[in-house]
Amino acid sequence: MSLLPAKAASRRLLLTALGVSLPAAPVLVDQAADAATTADTGLDEPAKKDIAMRLVSSAENSSLDWEEQYAYIEDIDDGRGYTGGIVGFCSGTSDMLALVELYTERVPGNPLAGCLTALRAVNGTDSHDGLDPGFPAAWREAAATGAFRAAQRDERDRVYFSPALARAEADGLGTLGQFVYYDALVMHGPGTDALSFGGILERALLQAASPAQGGDETEYLHAFLDARVWAMEQEEAHSDVSRVETAQRVFLAAGNLDLELPLDWQVYGDSYSLS
Repeated sequence: MSLLPAKAASRRLLLTALGVSLPAAPVLVDQAADAATTADTGLDEPAKKDIAMRLVSSAENSSLDWEEQYAYIEDIDDGRGYTGGIVGFCSGTSDMLALVELYTERVPGNPLAGCLTALRAVNGTDSHDGLDPGFPAAWREAAATGAFRAAQRDERDRVYFSPALARAEADGLGTLGQFVYYDALVMHGPGTDALSFGGILERALLQAASPAQGGDETEYLHAFLDARVWAMEQEEAHSDVSRVETAQRVFLAAGNLDLELPLDWQVYGDSYSLS
């Protein structure tokens, strides 16, 4: 379905923020929140969005129960500082800072408000200066509140989910392709360098035309996954490419472009299924 003009403009702004341009006539759909009842297609559909979250959680947290990850917080030694929450917000990559800033705007006296100065100082590094020893406990305390959980969902959608859908829809991709983009954004971030989402996208488009450009969807998604595997292999922390090769590539090889259940996949040698 078509967007109202204001919402269409919002989607176009999301793409501009990613540093990418739209084809002449993109196919766009409205965004749906987790509990929305108006969406009827694509990853916006609540059941499909839940599947996407479970798939990401299997890779990020070795669990299908993504709603148990609000309180997750640890340093996984990937050079990004603390990683926490439902999509792995990081203290070194600005998204954790933006999350805590949003939460503090909504709830000024929250358990994490006192950590903002330190989060600003360590942003862009893997440092814990000013955060230890109290930051993990404050994060877990905040995660017990509905306000912090809502802030995590809202930042997930603003930074990762909505931009992924906007770009995937502009490229003419269906539900699986939308998820492929979303997972790539979660791991690699929305930058334009070679190892970020924009660089991966550019590398893929050099190898295959997107459906919006008249290309074959399956061929294009294989090219995108190839480009993502290359990017992952450049970083030791991401060198295990099973979330692509034994998960997304499996769905693609089966022709499951609509990401329909049942799904069976492996990540890091662990097996998962949804039915």
